[in-house]
Amino acid sequence: MSLRLIVMRHAKSSWDDPLLPDFERTLNERGRRNAATMGRWLAKMGYLPDTVVLSSSVRTTQTCERVLDAAGVVPAQISTKALYHAPDFQILRTLAQAQGDTVLLIAHNPGIGDFVSHFAAQPVAHPDFVRYPTCATTVFEVNAVTWTHAKFGENTVLDFVTPRDLED
Repeated sequence: MSLRLIVMRHAKSSWDDPLLPDFERTLNERGRRNAATMGRWLAKMGYLPDTVVLSSSVRTTQTCERVLDAAGVVPAQISTKALYHAPDFQILRTLAQAQGDTVLLIAHNPGIGDFVSHFAAQPVAHPDFVRYPTCATTVFEVNAVTWTHAKFGENTVLDFVTPRDLED
């Protein structure tokens, strides 16, 4: 089986507490709703991860919990601070540690948006692909035998969607 990568930006977070450190920000109501929407979409499309690699920030952890609950899966998880506001090359380096055939990667902008743009063999025509809004999700067929061999610019985009696409 070929490798599949699902790349998601964390869901919308709350700015209600201006004294709360960025790392500890939680999801707001829209973020909780969007994460569940994306989880249901992943299940409907059959894009079910066997491994999740995610930033250890509170908002990415909460996004992951909601997505997986809505998708009805309980994959292995690798939670790491290395993905907190990581640039694209750090995301690729962290992905190399993954196991499994289908990996869900959840992280932050601007790195996650840069990562998908560079990881894709061809750009996506969707107007939000470059902006990569919260909970945006790209599904790739990875042109590699193992995650350590995954490279930028060689992977086929199977799908790209935002919560707005699904909720309209």
